[in-house]
Amino acid sequence: MTIPDQMQAIEIAAPGGPEVLTPIDAPIPQPRSGEVLIAVAAAGVNGPDISQRQGAYPPPADSSPLPGLEVSGIVAAVGEGETRFAPGDEVVALCNGGGYAGYVAVPAGQVLPKPKSWSHIEAATLPETFFTLQQTLVERAGLATGQTVLIHGGSGGIGASAIQLCRLFGATPIATVSSAQKAAYAEAMGAAHTINYKAEDFVERTRALTDGRGADIVIDIIGGDYANRNLKACAYGGHVIQLAIRGGAKAEINLGLVLMNALTLSGSTLRPQTAATKARFAQGLAARIWPAIAAGTIVPPRITTFPLANAADAHRAMEGRDHYGKIVLTVENRDHRAV
Repeated sequence: MTIPDQMQAIEIAAPGGPEVLTPIDAPIPQPRSGEVLIAVAAAGVNGPDISQRQGAYPPPADSSPLPGLEVSGIVAAVGEGETRFAPGDEVVALCNGGGYAGYVAVPAGQVLPKPKSWSHIEAATLPETFFTLQQTLVERAGLATGQTVLIHGGSGGIGASAIQLCRLFGATPIATVSSAQKAAYAEAMGAAHTINYKAEDFVERTRALTDGRGADIVIDIIGGDYANRNLKACAYGGHVIQLAIRGGAKAEINLGLVLMNALTLSGSTLRPQTAATKARFAQGLAARIWPAIAAGTIVPPRITTFPLANAADAHRAMEGRDHYGKIVLTVENRDHRAV
């Protein structure tokens, strides 16, 4: 496989709106020891990319400053000592940055085989959401059979993946949405119930759906005034997972609810985790999620695509009120055909 000297990439010219995403020519990264160089076929667009573009989520010092946290593609080269993957392998990867590009170098522990039945575009939707949920919903919150999980943003990338994970683990997913169209999508992905938060109080509705008990786990991406309401929606011993704070970082909560109901509130970001920790998440996905994908139990989300050069338009679409599902950037690359 011949690797060129330069690649197309997207840089963040300065913190700001989508217009700051600028196509550039950049040198091909060199894989370090234990890394894999991937010729990117498709790159997922995620909420943290928006935050990085706005200047609110800076990359770790040792990672690429380019945006992009998940890709699907073909191994172009491997670093010293890497034996798990070889040039020509079709893979997906959780990146530490740099996914909006023709090539990206990734620690091998964060790389998984591309599911055979999924296209590269479909596979590019997997890493960021499922690594995040493996870390938080599975390992920290202990998702288990018989639980009820309230999922805010049920029609988004994280939301639809969480719905499918709940079904896989034998839990009951309840999703909040903002429209009938998004409710239909969440239900198609496996939501047992949907709550239109514009028309219904999600606390009251969650308690009604659980015979007054409440949800065992709440997945929240809003923060702000949702924080105390999430506690009220919890069952005794419940766990609130804070994945984002789109509604604001500051919140006033009733600590009495936490004490009297033995609640847990946890938050975590994925990007700063160590390579060893991310590799552990990958092992968990390989053990349970990848077989479910192969069996057809987990299916691709709704996907909207944009060419890599149109990354700014992709961000505009993601920030639109009517967005649901996942957005993927497609990459033309001499080492593969865009799919």
